[in-house]
This record gives sequence, C-alpha cells and structure tokens, in this order.
Amino acid sequence: MTYEFADCVLDENAHRVLCAGEPVHVEPQVFDLLVALARAAPGMLRYDDMFELVWHGRIVSDATLSARISSARAAVGDSGKAQAVIRTIPRRGIQMACPVRVNDAVGAASPPCQPAPSSTAVHQTIRYIASADGTEIAYAESGDDGPPLLRGAHWISHLEHDWQSPVWRPWRDRLRAGRLRIRYDARGTGLSERQPVRQMQADFVADMVAVTNATGKDAIDIFAASQSVPIALAFAALWPARVRRIVLVNGFAQGSYVRGHRGETDAMIAMIRAGWGLPGSPFVKAVATVFMPRATEDERASFVEMQTYSASPDGAAAIRDAVGRFDVTDILSQVIAPVLVMSSSGDAVQPPAQSRLLARALPNAEFCSLDTDNHAIAPSDPAFSTMMDATDRFLAG
Repeated sequence: MTYEFADCVLDENAHRVLCAGEPVHVEPQVFDLLVALARAAPGMLRYDDMFELVWHGRIVSDATLSARISSARAAVGDSGKAQAVIRTIPRRGIQMACPVRVNDAVGAASPPCQPAPSSTAVHQTIRYIASADGTEIAYAESGDDGPPLLRGAHWISHLEHDWQSPVWRPWRDRLRAGRLRIRYDARGTGLSERQPVRQMQADFVADMVAVTNATGKDAIDIFAASQSVPIALAFAALWPARVRRIVLVNGFAQGSYVRGHRGETDAMIAMIRAGWGLPGSPFVKAVATVFMPRATEDERASFVEMQTYSASPDGAAAIRDAVGRFDVTDILSQVIAPVLVMSSSGDAVQPPAQSRLLARALPNAEFCSLDTDNHAIAPSDPAFSTMMDATDRFLAG
C-alpha cells in the first residue's frame, strides 16, 4: 500500500518515505505514526488511537508524543508553525491537512511527477548505544566513505530535526564533504534518553567514548563547539591514540560556575525554566539574540523552534547547570593532538578569554579569530565560510 500526499510518497510495504523524490530516514515509531495518519485521512487520528497503533497500547508521556509528531512533520517537510501537511486538532488529535491518494497495487511505482530517487542521495543512519551508566544515546552516520569526523553534542540538538534545519543543515553539508560524519544527541536531548540518572562531566565524556566505540573507528577527527569543547578535550586526554585532529569553536575550559559567575548562571537557569520552548516568551527572543545576533529571521526562528524539539524546560535547565560545572584546566597539557581553536571576537555566551586560555595551554594548538558576534555561527554570517574553510584546511593537514 502506498499513500501519496503533498510531494511525498509513503510506501507501507517497503517501509520507505520519499519526499520530492528523495528518500527520507524516519525511525520506526515515526513511520508507524505516518501510516496511521495516512490511513485515517481525511479524518482525525485521535491521541488514544496513536497509543494503540504506535505504542501498542502503552501510554507514553506528552513529551514523547509531541516529539514523535514533530519528527513526523519534519520528515514530510512540515513544521509545527506551518502545519501545511499535518494539522493539530487541539486536545483531540492530528489529521492530514492535504489530500491523501491511496494506491493498493503491490509494488506500485511512484507517480510520474516524482523523480526517481538518486543513488547518491544523502541520508543518515540513526542507531542507539548504551553509555557506561546505561543511558541510551542516539547517534547518526552520514556523508562519504572518507575520514571519520565526530561532531560533539550540544544542548539544542535533535538528530532528525537538525537534518532539515536552516541553521544546522549547512553545517552538516560542509562538514560531511569527503568525510564520514558522526553526530549524536547529548544525554537529556533530542532522541537520546531525556531523563538520564546523572549529568556529570564524566558522564558526557563516557557518552562520546560509547559513540566512538560504536562506530568501530580507530582514529577520528573531532569538531566541537561550545559545551562540547571541554568534553572533546577530556576525551582526547584520556584516549590520545584515538584522536587525530580537533577543531574547537567558541569553547571553554572552565564552566560559568567554576569561573565564579553563579548569580548570572542561576538567573539564566530560572529563565530557562520559565520560558524554554515558548515562541512568544521574552526569554526565547533574548536567548536567540544573544546566541545569534547576526542571523536572519528564518535562522533565529529555526533556533527557537529547535528548543522545543531538543529538551524540556527542566531538562534544558539541568544541562545548563551541569555545563556550568565543567572544568578541564588540569588535563589540557595531556592533549597531544593538533588543535585549531576558533573564537568569535564578540561572543557574549562564552568569553573569548576562555578560547585564548585553550590556545595557550594546549601543547599543539593554533588560534583563529572570527569576526562576528555570533556564538552559534549562522550560515548567513560571513564568518561561517571563514570557519569552515579554516576547518577544511586544518583537517587536511
């Protein structure tokens, strides 16, 4: 059975989703949700029916339900704001917002308007691995069969939604060129376990170890930004033979609590609990402006939307608290891999002085200043090309 809607084809027998003729990866629960939704069209799929059809009668949390609906929207090129394909009926369920055509012919081909999927279409494979304490970590592989590049995890992350994000997709496209790119959602975020038992620095390092072990790669390059910088450095200090080169962007050696900024950090955590993921809240606008002052409206809107997908307010607050306690100053001399340290000159999130500290203390480091105020470098920012060009040159060395 196939279902055709918008520019998508949902092939139930082949367990395949095509959008604009290109294959789209979806996890099993998201695929089951799309099938149930297409079968119910033009009627509504009730929330109770979702529990039965997708989770086989098991009741799941509102956050899990919302995450799967968001993933379904992302898979078919929709969003919670647009709702052009999947419409929410408040407090009742969801329904298709566009006509659905059903073809029950076995092995039916895609309609003529759908081009054949390219054999070289870029896709990602998502898998799970258990970290040292049993926490489930979701990781993905994509790109070419080239040198492996591990991108460190950050707190606004969702492997599926990042895939189409106007902010993170250009990062993905540039970093994967000629490489096997490995990404993962940090514990407490995205598709990884949302309520881990612990969130200590050592736990985040163990997650990176688990993902690296799962890929089976002996030596990797690492690209880390912001909170993933100290984690990448701790990993490199523990496993020097497994790290070839490291690129660091707007990172730090000492978290905000360690630097003595307790009042500012506690105030930030309070605002996270009050406004995280609420598009109209002053907090959301403030965070987007601080993190990406030089960004387009679409980029900032995507950054705000990603908050909803990445973590709950309490989860985001817990991560921010944990990050504030990171400290790797005592192990920097043990990092023997070549390191490129890049820092935005006007970064208001992590002090540029922390990047300079890294450049001084790491035995084999070089420094590159980025002429921007962005902490998360927006693709529209000229500094984005500078950063990526410097990354390519350094990793080719």
